[in-house]
Amino acid sequence: MSEHTALIRWQNSSTTMDYDSYPRDHSWEFPGGPAVCGSAAEGYGGGTGCIDPEEGLVASASACHMLTFLAVAAKKKMVVASYTDQPVGHLEKNAEGRIAVTRIELHPVVQFGPGTEVSADELRRLHDSAHRNCFIANSIRAEVTVAG
Repeated sequence: MSEHTALIRWQNSSTTMDYDSYPRDHSWEFPGGPAVCGSAAEGYGGGTGCIDPEEGLVASASACHMLTFLAVAAKKKMVVASYTDQPVGHLEKNAEGRIAVTRIELHPVVQFGPGTEVSADELRRLHDSAHRNCFIANSIRAEVTVAG
């Protein structure tokens, strides 16, 4: 159906390769988009001010859910005024004993426009539909849940 690409660039600034000191900073480059500073998480020797892969995964899951939610709402002619989320990804041991992002909790707050009344049950159904149709949630092994 479609392909999505990125270019990940890393360069060793040293002539050695010691685990405790090799640079983790790198760039994520996207066709037609900005370059983003990536690194390992600080606990794994990463730099500050960069996005680590786990944060990128959590943000991708949240953004995909949001965009799918907005599409579902738009098809139902529901006016969404704003959507905010503070997702939390949990890095822990999975069933095989490997470290993984095992759960991603979404915490969306949705404000609807004037004249758009949505009950708690309708809101839950919108989120359920968005979750079932989110490409990222359908692609990863981690459980993705919507809190609320």
